[in-house]
Amino acid sequence: QVQLIESGGGLVQAGGSLRLSCAASERTFSRSVMGWFRQAPGKEREFVAAIRRSSGSTTYAHSVKGRFTISRDNAKNTVYLQMNSLKPEDTAVYYCAAGQAWSVVTTAYDYWGQGTQVTVSS
Repeated sequence: QVQLIESGGGLVQAGGSLRLSCAASERTFSRSVMGWFRQAPGKEREFVAAIRRSSGSTTYAHSVKGRFTISRDNAKNTVYLQMNSLKPEDTAVYYCAAGQAWSVVTTAYDYWGQGTQVTVSS
């Protein structure tokens, strides 16, 4: 069964931190790439970060580089997004996704979670 379940969202003040988790079924976690995207109200869904299954290589959107860290625990079939120095503009629904291509484009990802809300107050 294909499944991605995000957790860890919430309300935090600017400058604070949150860690998002994405628990995946074994079939989904075996995909080559795991990624995080976000969508703010009235905006398109945008790429945040991605990590390769084989090498652990990572890539980040310019807007989060240096503040966010993506990681994975293969033993737990879980991907994390550590978010530090949060800003009000980081407010969005955050989605976990799995795919085969090394890409920042939403259409490259086959499977998606239901999303978790992150709200950063000023």
